[in-house]
Amino acid sequence: MKRFWNFIRDENGGRILRLEGPIDEDNFWGDEVTPKTFRDELEAEDGDVTVYINSPGGNVFAAAEIYTMLIEHKGRVTVKVDAIAASAASVIAMAGDTVLMSPVAMLMLHDPMTVAMGNAKDMEKAIATCIFLGRRRLS
Repeated sequence: MKRFWNFIRDENGGRILRLEGPIDEDNFWGDEVTPKTFRDELEAEDGDVTVYINSPGGNVFAAAEIYTMLIEHKGRVTVKVDAIAASAASVIAMAGDTVLMSPVAMLMLHDPMTVAMGNAKDMEKAIATCIFLGRRRLS
């Protein structure tokens, strides 16, 4: 299983979660093993966790699930964007009780995107969904 996360310890014994690279490059969505492994590692200990993010984004469904896991974590979550939290990674960044960014870091949000195929009715539904989601974003 290729992982985009890694739990480590800092020099003071604090718990660190590093999210690096594409979110869900190979698996997570539609995969029972990866979300469970992530949740098991996160819940292995109570207490505070610092999340470092350097990611161009990826699967928004995986990001939404990680966001929820971090929000529900028993302990303070501090997010530090040291380079980039783009697209789906920006969703995860919002899970922090505190969110800190390097002065040279970037947080990138964009309108929802999709791929659609089918007949005209399918295309109209895809367009309506993107317009609805685009209007619901944070301003």
